[in-house]
Amino acid sequence: MLEPALIAFATFFATVGPPDVAIAFAALTPKASAAARRRTAVRAVVIAGCILLFFAVLGKPVLTYMGISLPALRTAGGILLLLISIDMVFARSSGGTSTTDEEDAESITRKDVSVFPLATPLIAGPGTIGATLLLVADAHGDALRLAAVAAAITAVLVITLALMLVAAPAKAACWAEGSGLGRPFLFPGRNGAEFRGEVVDEGAHIGRQVPLVGIDRQDIRRFIGIVGQHADQPPLRQSIVNQIGG
Repeated sequence: MLEPALIAFATFFATVGPPDVAIAFAALTPKASAAARRRTAVRAVVIAGCILLFFAVLGKPVLTYMGISLPALRTAGGILLLLISIDMVFARSSGGTSTTDEEDAESITRKDVSVFPLATPLIAGPGTIGATLLLVADAHGDALRLAAVAAAITAVLVITLALMLVAAPAKAACWAEGSGLGRPFLFPGRNGAEFRGEVVDEGAHIGRQVPLVGIDRQDIRRFIGIVGQHADQPPLRQSIVNQIGG
């Protein structure tokens, strides 16, 4: 019971890719409110679950009606999963677990992205549907194995929903934190004007002490004049010019 459940969970996690779905969700809903994002995420996961449930229950009868045998399904599904795994190894985008360029362009113009491209093909894409058909077929009607497959896909969908709900707040927090991370870390307690003053002052000192081949004092004055135009403290420019022999 544990081994089939772990295999099913690993398969669905790889084909769905909850982190990838969460990143795509944050990119598709940058201006949506928190309530709208929550509704979109829940709707997308529910629709994807219904799609997978449909193929889990009626997939085999439909394939039988179409004349597709179980060995042919295993062969085709195995090849599909192999191609998806190769794309994942080489970090290539394909239509198996992600959207194509044409689908990305179409999704930009849509106001509701819960069905397309979130529910399908991002969550319930060809890879996930193929994995569902294969795992259900391999269960051979065993109730425990079918329950393991159902539990695995439910767990992956719950993880996907949770990551989608925290994707946008996490993106905003990381952006705000990252924008001011470098300066306080390297130079705690200093503002932008102090940065410029210290850097330019140190540069003037180096220019005065070290012979620079091909650069005279006029070039240094011209450079400091350009930098000083953007400084918050106008007296800073004159003080530096005076230091280097103004």
